[in-house]
Amino acid sequence: MKTRAFVIALLCLICSGCAAPLQKSNLTPGMAKTRIVKGETSQNDILEVFGPPNIITRNKSGNEVWTYDKVSIDTSSSGAYGTLVVIGAGSESGSVSTRTFILMIEFGENDIVDDYSYRSSAF
Repeated sequence: MKTRAFVIALLCLICSGCAAPLQKSNLTPGMAKTRIVKGETSQNDILEVFGPPNIITRNKSGNEVWTYDKVSIDTSSSGAYGTLVVIGAGSESGSVSTRTFILMIEFGENDIVDDYSYRSSAF
């Protein structure tokens, strides 16, 4: 009975790694450069391209500022595995890389983009 429970638990653990892939995000430096035009792009345009912001604040002038913050973590691994139903053994080596992207958009009169800036990093 214990062996059967172990096998079921092992199968659940293996299948949990087969999750659906994440949707691709429009939140990139290229999209910001091509889709945001100071003095022309509206809040509705921004919502259509990037979706709702993570944070909404106001600056010293009282203008609304939308902040988008995206963190991506990529992992890669390589290794050799030898697995038995009851006993598993293997060795693995891998790497992890993290990318961040922060987009801040300031809106002026009539909810039109007054200014925007972004920061991108990878490590």
